[in-house]
Amino acid sequence: MTSPSGSQTAVTYSSPLPTPRPHLGHALASEWTKLVSVRSTMWTLGALVATVVGFGLLFVLQTRDEDYVSISFTTPALFGLLVGQLAVMVLGVLTITSEHGTGLARTTFTAAPDRHRVLTAKYLVFSITAFVTTTLSVFVVGIAAVLVHGDPEAGTRSAQEWFGALLGCLYVTLLGVLALAIGALVRHSAGAIAVMIGVVTLPPVIGAMLSIWEAVAPLGRAVLQRNVPVALSQLFGMQEGGDLGPAPGNLSHLVLIVLVTGAAVTASYLSVGRRDV
Repeated sequence: MTSPSGSQTAVTYSSPLPTPRPHLGHALASEWTKLVSVRSTMWTLGALVATVVGFGLLFVLQTRDEDYVSISFTTPALFGLLVGQLAVMVLGVLTITSEHGTGLARTTFTAAPDRHRVLTAKYLVFSITAFVTTTLSVFVVGIAAVLVHGDPEAGTRSAQEWFGALLGCLYVTLLGVLALAIGALVRHSAGAIAVMIGVVTLPPVIGAMLSIWEAVAPLGRAVLQRNVPVALSQLFGMQEGGDLGPAPGNLSHLVLIVLVTGAAVTASYLSVGRRDV
């Protein structure tokens, strides 16, 4: 604008709309909206609930009271969870790779330049959703087992078996968080899912192969004792051991998955801050 004297004066604009400073709460709300608005979330979580509850209830109906002397009431949920964990991992991968596949990641990082805050929100929203869904599914099966086989013939019970199942749900959730971190690193849905399937299925095969050679047989036995199926089986009340020696404690399984997941999450934070998108 030009004043009567001919000099230039700056014109400023002040928006009448409130402009609060962005914080983690805004990112959490955004990520929650993304998660619940896509069909893949309902399909994957629906598959998780269907497999855990479906296989679990089928197992409950096929067992007797006496069978629960050696297993816990939450053990029936294990058989569905061994399949349902794949749904958790797929959802973890799609939570971030779907944005890269559609180009929404550019819009997200333009609207929210603090990429670490966005990634933190993704981890929090996904992990809470996965843990709650997994826990509710497992405990539905456990409660059904109590109602059907809660007679004295089933033996005495303790809260430890329910706590072990809770740790098992946490273990599966950490697998999903690991999948999300791998997705952030790979940025490709099929590639990240393939990596996670290998993480779950390859260690028992590799451990069996290593056990053939005497020089690396101790390493092979260690791998056979510490992998995803064995960890979940032990956490859900099915003790392992036998020819491989004493089974490792539940804490060692949790420490291992926490270390692996923590390393992948750290790498994802370093990666997302350095890449263009």
